[in-house]
Amino acid sequence: MKPKDRQRKIIELVDRQGEASVDDLVALFDVSAETIRRDLSQLAEAGALQKVHGAARRMRFLGEGSFAERIEDQASAKAEIAAKLVPMVQPGETLFMDTGSTTLAAASALSAVPDLTTVTNSVHIAQAMSDSEVLLLGGRFRNDNAQTVGPETVGQIAQFRADAAVLTVTAIDQVGGAMDADLEEAHVARAMRTHARRCIVLAHGAKFGRSAAHRVCLLEAIDVLVCDVPPEPSLMAALTESGVTVC
Repeated sequence: MKPKDRQRKIIELVDRQGEASVDDLVALFDVSAETIRRDLSQLAEAGALQKVHGAARRMRFLGEGSFAERIEDQASAKAEIAAKLVPMVQPGETLFMDTGSTTLAAASALSAVPDLTTVTNSVHIAQAMSDSEVLLLGGRFRNDNAQTVGPETVGQIAQFRADAAVLTVTAIDQVGGAMDADLEEAHVARAMRTHARRCIVLAHGAKFGRSAAHRVCLLEAIDVLVCDVPPEPSLMAALTESGVTVC
């Protein structure tokens, strides 16, 4: 059996059972323990499963805490990302910005850029950008993140054409691309990406090599990744191959 076929079957087995031991996989595929460990290392590096001592486990998807908790988490990293973003945005541009603690930090920094137009579903971001032109998308209001979501929100996004979609994500890896823990927020982010000339993703290092339940876009759909620390080599190689500029 070819290594890729064996690895595909390992992923299917782990997804179905939740966990598989090295010994069980050795017996199943009639190969050496060294071969199985090499398979698991490659699959773990690709973000397809978790490698633990003597076994492989199904990848745990990341969730998110409350918005107030996320504002406090990684605050210095988010401030660094925001500072890096500002020179990438030109006066007079139109931006989509989705809901998130990292995009909120970015909005505070971007408020110094003149003549911006911001289209957002976040009340917090609208308030942070209120010295410039702000268009707050309608839809069903969710008080947890002070945002609008749903078909009405997504439909309104299609009425705009932005210079850039500035998006935050829950996780990013070379297999799943950019991902979100919330289905409705992922729908909004996807729509913003579709109707913008370029896509700028904001993500601090804790989100690298992790998975979340809902894909926003593949790496190929990202133009710029703004981060506080460089991604690990495997993710960096995938980003480079996909044409993503990492800042």
